[in-house]
Amino acid sequence: MSVEVLDAATIFNFVEDEEAFNVSICDHFANLDTDHDGLLSYAEMLKELQSLRVFETHFGIDMKPDPGELAHVYDSLFMQFDHDSNGTVDLEEFKGETKQMMLAMANGLGFLPVQMVLEEDSFLKKAVDRESIMTRVTTI
Repeated sequence: MSVEVLDAATIFNFVEDEEAFNVSICDHFANLDTDHDGLLSYAEMLKELQSLRVFETHFGIDMKPDPGELAHVYDSLFMQFDHDSNGTVDLEEFKGETKQMMLAMANGLGFLPVQMVLEEDSFLKKAVDRESIMTRVTTI
């Protein structure tokens, strides 16, 4: 984990950079696809959904959520990714939904920089890293 500064432009620019975004999506998808069948099952996606810690924290304080409520949230999130409702998530579904989620985060974040604690392998951290590289390249 690291503390990073980002704003909506950081995320928008990352998503609009098709090469960087696609590489990140493909790498992440491959890591989640533990049986290497090119599809994400609910079990494979569950680990990713749990890492979001949707209800496990409230303003940074760990909480003990109701297991039934949490299962319902994970089911709903999985269905959000499974556009064709076939019980699996393919690469295009994963990419499309991840893109929509990132754009929604950017819209909610706005253009004033904020500090956030980011997981090292998260899409937001990759967006910040990309921005840092692009800034160095343009200043050289």
